[in-house]
Amino acid sequence: MPEELVIRHCSPTLAGLKTGNMFTCTYETKAQLCKDIAELNRCLRKKGLSALPLKYKDSKALIYIYRPSKLERDLRSKEACRVLKDCGYKCEGSCKCIARLMQRLRENDEFPHEIGLFLGYPPEDVIGFIEHKTCKLTGFWKVYGDAEKAQKCFESYRKCTRVYGRCWENGSSLEHLTVKKQ
Repeated sequence: MPEELVIRHCSPTLAGLKTGNMFTCTYETKAQLCKDIAELNRCLRKKGLSALPLKYKDSKALIYIYRPSKLERDLRSKEACRVLKDCGYKCEGSCKCIARLMQRLRENDEFPHEIGLFLGYPPEDVIGFIEHKTCKLTGFWKVYGDAEKAQKCFESYRKCTRVYGRCWENGSSLEHLTVKKQ
């Protein structure tokens, strides 16, 4: 799996600004992809991140790179837990929630609406999306709550991605660019 793909799609997570990112990558064999992910995890785990394939289909894999400690905290919020319970999750820890998300992804070709919670989106925005409310702003996600705060967040994600892209092009490694955070 090319580092450039990870940098392009996951810079805000690598920088510690975001809980997680997802992206699709192609693969020749599942065995090679698993080897690539194991290698990626050797680099990321030292910095408090994990990478895992959520779904395989037609020689493409949906890869999730995330900060487990941040995800655990995010999913413990009352609003997030309520959304997850409404979608059939038991809220017994982030690992079990990820397993349920993987099951829901396998069962359906569309992304389940609660997926935003796994990416660090505000629960109020995930709820607004599920309830088909009128959004106030569209960026990395549809915003139904605090549009000003979300706009600042979007700007920081864009800037981070630009800076990380330039640094990577100038020779910085993925490991060097990944921030260690608890």
